[in-house]
Amino acid sequence: MGAELIGIDIGGTAIKLGRFDRQGNLLADLDMPTPQPQVPGAVCQSVVEAVAALDPERRADRVGIGLPGPTDRDGRIARLAINLPLWRRIPLADWLEPQLERPVVLANDANCALLGEAWRGAAVDCPDTILLTLGTGVGGGVLINGALFTGPDGAGAELGLIGVDPEGPPCHSGNRGSLEQYCSIGALAQLSSLDPAALDRRASAGDAEARSVWERYGQRLGQGLSSLLYVLSPRLVLLGGGLSAAIDHFLPAVWREVEQRVLPESREGLVIRRCALGNGAGRLGAARLALERFG
Repeated sequence: MGAELIGIDIGGTAIKLGRFDRQGNLLADLDMPTPQPQVPGAVCQSVVEAVAALDPERRADRVGIGLPGPTDRDGRIARLAINLPLWRRIPLADWLEPQLERPVVLANDANCALLGEAWRGAAVDCPDTILLTLGTGVGGGVLINGALFTGPDGAGAELGLIGVDPEGPPCHSGNRGSLEQYCSIGALAQLSSLDPAALDRRASAGDAEARSVWERYGQRLGQGLSSLLYVLSPRLVLLGGGLSAAIDHFLPAVWREVEQRVLPESREGLVIRRCALGNGAGRLGAARLALERFG
């Protein structure tokens, strides 16, 4: 066993793995499809097989895993994964450790992405940062004075589940009109029949209808973000996930909402920008989590 780290990002469609040194340099990576259906046992077995393929010489001696939902405070139990079936109170770390023969720690995937950005990305030297991941769902992470905020039981900072419209569509969380219902890929599909990449291309080419769609998307995102700014007063907001690729088309609308809704004193010095590490932030942050937890 060596002193390297493995970071894993488990999503609804793909499992992304990376092997890193202690400075966060990527040494090897592996992506594989998430088993369908994404039941816990099948995902667990896929992780075991993927780690063996990624690290056949067992150079890594600890593993961090990001999941699409909250974990317990100790990083042992996947408490809930809203967009994965049957994921409720799954003792994933206990399942994996005997098979991997390495210590394992779990965290929310957006928290992992934020840790990655704070370690080697856009949030370096930014101790007060919030991150929103805009993809299949809308996840969130909060860094306060350089430390992750997860609440007393590990379920805090579910930023995508805040309400923006009490009469809006129902959310898997039980809320109605949550930010996720207006800013996820599925929400964008309610505004346009084009997939996000095509909509991005058309807007870049000057298509007025495509630009209007991104305008409406940015308005909703700005409305939700305005509430978060009043509560958390970050100096930096990072936007990640697949939809962040089109940030140039919707960020002006986000800023208009923020400037209209948030007092200048509550947004002084605020920067809103795209994550720097793309889809690699989650696995890097999971590796960082393992380094912080196990030394």
